[in-house]
Amino acid sequence: MSDCQRLTAAAWLASGDPAIVIEVTTALGSAPREAGTRMLVGMERSAGTVGGGHLEFQAIEVARKMLREREQAAREVHYPLGPALGQCCGGAVTLTFSPLDERSLRAWPKEAPRFHLHLYGAGHVGRAIVNALAPLNVKVQWIDEREAEFPPDAEIPPHVEKICVDAVEGEVNLAPRGSFYLVLTHQHDLDMRIGEAILRRGDFGFFGLIGSKTKRNRFIHRFVERGISQAVIDRMTCPIGVPGIEGKEPEVIAVAVVAQLLHADSARRALPVQVPTLQNAAN
Repeated sequence: MSDCQRLTAAAWLASGDPAIVIEVTTALGSAPREAGTRMLVGMERSAGTVGGGHLEFQAIEVARKMLREREQAAREVHYPLGPALGQCCGGAVTLTFSPLDERSLRAWPKEAPRFHLHLYGAGHVGRAIVNALAPLNVKVQWIDEREAEFPPDAEIPPHVEKICVDAVEGEVNLAPRGSFYLVLTHQHDLDMRIGEAILRRGDFGFFGLIGSKTKRNRFIHRFVERGISQAVIDRMTCPIGVPGIEGKEPEVIAVAVVAQLLHADSARRALPVQVPTLQNAAN
């Protein structure tokens, strides 16, 4: 489970509703989830998944039986997925079932976020992207100069930090090295200033700019005029979103963009590359 789901566990514990933590302790062969995966099961609800299918159905039954019988001792169950459950993946998993309590919450491992995202713009698309990222283990800093454009704090996911400042482009250099950036503000000149700051910094893992191919060409021309290297400019993504997904609704755009971010993150993990240094980016 991600840190977001760990916060869910804390909320469940605080509410006083009994729950069972199911953890994949071993995963052999073609298993649906890796060791360390967790899910929560209460009598009326669940959060997370250990792989779905008949495995998860049986695991939930075991957890709810423990809740009904008020079992306090942890138990371990081994599941051969093929012969025992009829699942075609053919691997095997061992699940550990334990009551959710203060001890299990303290022992909950903190998982590093997939990526750190600077998201510029709190308009419709920005909101949709934040909602699409809500269940994922990512760190988001959501930046806009317009306080009124943000939703109420209670509606912002806990792993999203709202930043309302006047000179938003100044936030670019505060991001960790290798951060992802999405720029989708309400003004083209503001997009330009933020984009220039990102390109001059140069050490981004992903830089996406909302807009058409016409906007891309206009911005590239301006960036070249300002002395930014073509090699760095070529790493800018504009338009944003996985190609081939039709629809201009904010929610559709958000799904396409989040898929693109996950693809960029997976590619980076599979084949780490050296990004330009701060000095080289401006040359």
